[in-house]
Amino acid sequence: MKVLVTGGAGYIGSVLVPTLLEQGHEVVVLDNFMYGQTSLLDCCHHPKLTIVRGDTRERKLLETHMKGADYIIPLACLTGAPLCDKYPSEAQGIIVDAVKLILELRKPGQRILYPTTNSGYGIGQDGIHCTEDTPLRPISVYGRLKSEAEAILLKAGDAVTFRLATAFGVSPRMRLDLLVNDFTYRAVNDRFVVLFEADFKRNYIHVRDIARAFTHAMANFDKMKGQAYNVGLSDANLSKRELCEQIRKHVPDFYFTEAKVGEDPDKRNYIVSNDKIEKTGYKPQTSLPDGIRELVKGYQVLKRNQYANN
Repeated sequence: MKVLVTGGAGYIGSVLVPTLLEQGHEVVVLDNFMYGQTSLLDCCHHPKLTIVRGDTRERKLLETHMKGADYIIPLACLTGAPLCDKYPSEAQGIIVDAVKLILELRKPGQRILYPTTNSGYGIGQDGIHCTEDTPLRPISVYGRLKSEAEAILLKAGDAVTFRLATAFGVSPRMRLDLLVNDFTYRAVNDRFVVLFEADFKRNYIHVRDIARAFTHAMANFDKMKGQAYNVGLSDANLSKRELCEQIRKHVPDFYFTEAKVGEDPDKRNYIVSNDKIEKTGYKPQTSLPDGIRELVKGYQVLKRNQYANN
């Protein structure tokens, strides 16, 4: 299969692209390398990889590289509420307008796999799992735009969307602004963190398992198409306080306390059911404790907090 991955040098893409190459696919990456990352250098030897430096909003460039693609995976994004709040018009262009352009240029038979976010659920109900039938009530600009893009794609057909839990884990294009990654970094380097909204819950998923969700959908597209799927660890619907307790098992002198100031711009406080995708045969392979252990080792390498999206 030929796969076009926009934003393929990002946090998810730099794990997904090597996975696709290992499975024998031809991969074209379109990325503007806005963070100066070098995350695909280890793949450059691969004869089935093409890397194009450019902007996914450039019509002619996108049209050229969509030709012949069996799958299109639009990862290009201003990711996260803080960044989208800071650059709302750019977020609109990269998240929604670029998806509309892909659909405009798409040829019959070209399939789309799209990552959205389960932060679209906004403020959940205590003790009630959010399923794919739960109404979306996004609060942030990021959540609204991703939910809008998802609706457009599902209406267009020949698409699968993934409502991703909060990602964690080591990636060649590392991010330290993700909650598990951030708290573990602070535990290793600062030995403390001050929490706000400490009892707000959310779900988590390792970046390698996100990549596996995409390849799983490629192998099962006909039975999954036209639908959205929550993608997370079913045993990891945890509050920030509970997450810190998990991290302290790996960093025993980690101290955390709560302050009454600060708030999540997404107001994320929900628990999520991942039953739907699990019934298709998908199962995450990396647990939260395994991911924390990996991060603790990774932070012996990374000592400067320059890896973020904001």
